[in-house]
Amino acid sequence: MTGWYAEQTPDRSATAMIAVTLLALLLVAVVPVALLAGAVMMMLGHVAGGLALFGGSVLAAAIAVALAGISGMRHLRKLVSGHSFGAVQADDSQYTAVTKPGGSDYTNVVQLDRSEYTEVR
Repeated sequence: MTGWYAEQTPDRSATAMIAVTLLALLLVAVVPVALLAGAVMMMLGHVAGGLALFGGSVLAAAIAVALAGISGMRHLRKLVSGHSFGAVQADDSQYTAVTKPGGSDYTNVVQLDRSEYTEVR
């Protein structure tokens, strides 16, 4: 039972990524409220304070979204490059069952064998 529970809980980096993403969503959701509060402040005569409130909330939300995106991409790269994802590198032996195309209806087709392919990385 403890092994199953240990496999289901996210590791420290996944927990941090979830926390940063939730913070970003919260800050993005607060931007309209900050706009309304800034408009009320500007109507009451505090123009600079209203603009600062709205600008600060937009800036904080943009930074949180960028941070969540960066941490999410880092976590995704770590997940894909590690052994926990289950992806398998393809080699030439996996393509032996693929049938090669027979004749072609086109007259100017150049047939290449495996040694003439270039690999782009």
